[in-house]
Amino acid sequence: MHKRILIVEDEASIRDMVAFALRKAGMEAAQAADARAAQMAIAEQVPDLILLDWMLPGMSGLELARRLRKEELSREIPIIMLTARGEEMDRVNGLEAGVDDYVVKPFSTRELIARIKAVLRRSQGDDGSGVVEIGGLRIDGPAHRVFAGDESVPIGPTEYRLLYFFMTHPERVYTRAQLLDHVWGGSVYVEERTVDVHIRRLRKTLEPWQLDGMVQTVRGSGYRFSASP
Repeated sequence: MHKRILIVEDEASIRDMVAFALRKAGMEAAQAADARAAQMAIAEQVPDLILLDWMLPGMSGLELARRLRKEELSREIPIIMLTARGEEMDRVNGLEAGVDDYVVKPFSTRELIARIKAVLRRSQGDDGSGVVEIGGLRIDGPAHRVFAGDESVPIGPTEYRLLYFFMTHPERVYTRAQLLDHVWGGSVYVEERTVDVHIRRLRKTLEPWQLDGMVQTVRGSGYRFSASP
């Protein structure tokens, strides 16, 4: 069954562009130009995910996110915020309002689709079986195992957690500090350079299957996981 994505965006050109990309990716697109129309669309049919513009006429996207998180019908719907506001404080405000992820404008539809798929996997138990597969690499959550094709990949516990995070958040750059927070947990004190060590170990683990190139260094920024070179 196709995933239904609700696009809440006041600019018709952006709505149409995103809707086209969603349909091309095998998803169903619903559209709303403001908060009131979005609430009506949700009441009519609950979407699998909401793409929500920050700057909406009338009620802002941030306020709508807060309201949706308080209502039983919509509190569990994952939300990706579309915004030109990339500052850390804005991201914090969005996360506190219940937003699951951010895509900063201007964005590519390829990146957007990858982020949608990643958020859907995280919110709905990966693909429903706890299995994530990207570019010939498969990770089985319940079994705590990794496969390259049909071959089992021996992997250490920290590299496993790092790989699982990367595979459920593809096509996005993360700094060392962000990886420490997401993979190791904010309450654990680990030097940022420790991330580099585990990145090298993860690449070495994947090297026999020539999959180490999926763990990419973005110079001056951090690391990204991608099936594209």
